[in-house]
Amino acid sequence: MSNVSRNESGKAANPVRDLQQYGQSPWLDYIQRSLIQSGELARMVHDDGIKGVTSNPAIFEKAITGSDDYRDLLEQAAAQGLRPEALYERIAIRDIQDAAQVLRSVYTTSERRDGYVSLEVSPRLAHDTDGTIAEARRLWAAVGQPNVMIKVPATPAGIPAIRTLIADGINVNVTLIFSQGAYRQVALAYIEGLTARVARGGDLSAVASVASFFVSRIDSAVDAAIESSRAQTRDERAAVLLGNLLGKAAIANAKLAYAKYAEFFSGAQWQELAAKGAQTQRVLWASTGTKNPAYRDVLYVEELIGRDTVNTLPPATLDAFRDHGRLRPSLTEDLEAARTVMAALEDAGISMATITERLLAEGVTQFADAYDKLLAAVTRHCSSDVDADRQTCKLPAALTVAVERSLADWDTGGKVERMWARDASLWSGTDEAQWLGWLTLPEEQRAELGRLQEIARVARSSGLKQVLLLGMGGSSMCPEVLQMIFGRTSDGLELHVLDSTDPAQVAAFEKKVDLTSTLFIVASKSGSTLEPNIFMQYFLSRVGAVLGAKLAPSRFIAITDPGSKLEEFAKAQGFRQVVYGVASVGGRYSALSAFGLLPAVLIGVDAGRLLDRALAMANACAANVPATRNPGVILGTVLGVAAASGRDKLTVIAVPAIRSLGAWLEQLIAESTGKNGLGIIPVDREAVAEPKAYGADRVFVYLTLDGETDKDQNAAIDALELAGHPVVRIALSDRYDLGREFFRWEIATAVAGAILGINPFDQPDVEAAKIETRKLTEEYERVGQLPAETPLFAADGIGIFTDSANASALRGAAPQDLAGYLRAHLARVQAGDYIALLAYIEMNEQHAAALQEIRHLLRDRLRVATCLGFGPRFLHSTGQAYKGGPNSALVLQITCEDALSLPVPGQRYTFGVVKAAQARGDFQVLVARGRRALRVHLGADVAQGLATLRAAIRAALA
Repeated sequence: MSNVSRNESGKAANPVRDLQQYGQSPWLDYIQRSLIQSGELARMVHDDGIKGVTSNPAIFEKAITGSDDYRDLLEQAAAQGLRPEALYERIAIRDIQDAAQVLRSVYTTSERRDGYVSLEVSPRLAHDTDGTIAEARRLWAAVGQPNVMIKVPATPAGIPAIRTLIADGINVNVTLIFSQGAYRQVALAYIEGLTARVARGGDLSAVASVASFFVSRIDSAVDAAIESSRAQTRDERAAVLLGNLLGKAAIANAKLAYAKYAEFFSGAQWQELAAKGAQTQRVLWASTGTKNPAYRDVLYVEELIGRDTVNTLPPATLDAFRDHGRLRPSLTEDLEAARTVMAALEDAGISMATITERLLAEGVTQFADAYDKLLAAVTRHCSSDVDADRQTCKLPAALTVAVERSLADWDTGGKVERMWARDASLWSGTDEAQWLGWLTLPEEQRAELGRLQEIARVARSSGLKQVLLLGMGGSSMCPEVLQMIFGRTSDGLELHVLDSTDPAQVAAFEKKVDLTSTLFIVASKSGSTLEPNIFMQYFLSRVGAVLGAKLAPSRFIAITDPGSKLEEFAKAQGFRQVVYGVASVGGRYSALSAFGLLPAVLIGVDAGRLLDRALAMANACAANVPATRNPGVILGTVLGVAAASGRDKLTVIAVPAIRSLGAWLEQLIAESTGKNGLGIIPVDREAVAEPKAYGADRVFVYLTLDGETDKDQNAAIDALELAGHPVVRIALSDRYDLGREFFRWEIATAVAGAILGINPFDQPDVEAAKIETRKLTEEYERVGQLPAETPLFAADGIGIFTDSANASALRGAAPQDLAGYLRAHLARVQAGDYIALLAYIEMNEQHAAALQEIRHLLRDRLRVATCLGFGPRFLHSTGQAYKGGPNSALVLQITCEDALSLPVPGQRYTFGVVKAAQARGDFQVLVARGRRALRVHLGADVAQGLATLRAAIRAALA
């Protein structure tokens, strides 16, 4: 028996289509050639009851750069030498005309009330009345369809243009309305235009207009102002009252505007126009995609349902409302509450007039910027000598054939479209669909920038100088990369990232910052991760000791997912701010969410520019771009096919200025692909050597940056290519291309996971190590000590530990000393293996240099790949691959006797105990997975211990 709900007519319930029962018309806020040609738009008209389409330059830019739909016109333009503006118009007019044809039946049956497609005048004319009128008339004539609306912004210059165009009989979609005052001017301009048309003897029944209120942008701006006020107030009651206003302004503003609509289109003057055939200028709700992930994703549809209105929905919001939208006549509910919200905002010193005026100015600027990007995209696509992506692959012949075969399979199987459609069967068919929110982050997160920038502005104006981010894995890696590549700008804060439980490292970071002028960010998606929580306990206590326990929480911001334990704690403690991640985005894919963007704006990075680069890559990797021309899919196919054929060691080589990007790539790739005995092992910061140093299990990626040249490195890469090693080269034009790389590699990782047949969005073996760590720390809390261990061998202050299976294998070689045990362990290395040095010691330059020397010694003598990770940070990244990936790891875990004991406030255990428990838990899971693993425990003098270890390894390899 079907569980599909049905409406009174017997049709399967579809909340989008059923909006018409409440007098509201759903329009689609999107247009693209393939949408029209494929019949998808016609289907949406039939099945979803879509009654109109809106467009803007940003939508066209995405369509042009993200598909092959416009190749014919682009090629014509290159041959004819058309200006970008002329080519854009040719593209836009063709799509608008064809969409209007699809909607003509709606236009006819609705008696000209619906069925419209909107085309925007150039945003460059927003402050030019005469220019707007002239262009609107020209576009109207060029399209030549009665069911088209010309979009004109509600600027002071736009109002008289609206009046004139309506008098001309041109349909107008008035855009960028934010305030009730502006709406009054728009409605009056429409009525005056109709009156002027009557005086000319014109037909009113053929004239239509909508007044587009932008909704979600209001909440984004007002919520930022509220959070700013909350951060600065010391009045707990005022802070609570302000918090109650979050997410209320946009809907209240819209409800009051709708009430004005009823006033404007009634009375004697209007009735006289209506008698002559005039139709009301309906209110249209625009910008209805929810920007704040803490809010329901269909909030601005469900709360704005009313008669004689239009809701224009972007595709994601339309899909969400079709899936779980709830219908009720919400727009006329509780107008008094709406008035109360608006009054409360004014009482709190938050001026709606100021905010809406700023939003109008920003909207004009954003539309103009989008138009410029559109023209730039058109120019790039028409220029035959511009390589927009700058990714090249030089592969051995057999690998080339396999990659080409796989790309052809992706095209014939529609796999790129399936990926963007979140089809879990592309991978393992489990829960992948719920973890693909990162696909739309570049576009969606722009709406959050205003709020994040306000947080940064308030922090600077409050006299804060430094930021200490407390996190692990995906919540900390991107901020660290941004800090290392961008540094601190002139007006930014100085960022430090703590992601280690090593007590010496925690103490070192405390010394780096001034507790009186530091902003602390606790970053944790789940809010239950051990490390960020104990960092938070420690620094809340330390700041409290300096500033007082009541004031300390005001120096803390939480970045977490809605509903997490950290959100609950932060709100209860009175944190300065809670900033939300996106629940459908896993930690290692979260670089382009608040986890990466808030630290970016705090150090002065132009996060909008970063997102623009990411969006350009998203468009280049879009659903309609064939696999053979899709940079992310090509890269992922190379990696996946190579790994499946035995080349599973991805060696990342980068010019020094962007070398730290390798750490982010290492985390993304290892944690995503290393599972079920499969995977790609990323090798970061292994110095490039002569070709003979490498086996046949390598793929090399060379990352360069314009203006940064390393001749020796270039020559070494050339030599690898000549020797037949596969090499992928990716050139970044400047540091902001990091946004491009974040998205490219996320796509590539997802594609590689599909080729390997694994779920690239879970991390089962990371969770296993956490469980073992939790058991050990809980035991310490009970009995005050960790379980005793007996070394396999001990001498000169160094002990060796392993499990019984590994011990038996080593004893078979009859070792007598440290070098002997290491020799026996290293003798187990085979071709295609890799050596993982996993060091649970303080991460500093001295220790890193010593370990780098050891890894290169091992690589050059044994001709195997080497990986170096500092614990416990690697547990949340490469640790997954070491445990769950191919069983080709030879592990040398390095621990130490901590010279410093640092208590964790409120706990019996110390940071050193936590680190020891993490190392033991890690080791237990490694050996449980059958890994060849040996732990070397150094004394309290770590530098001396590393020197002894290095000497023993040299002796073992002699």
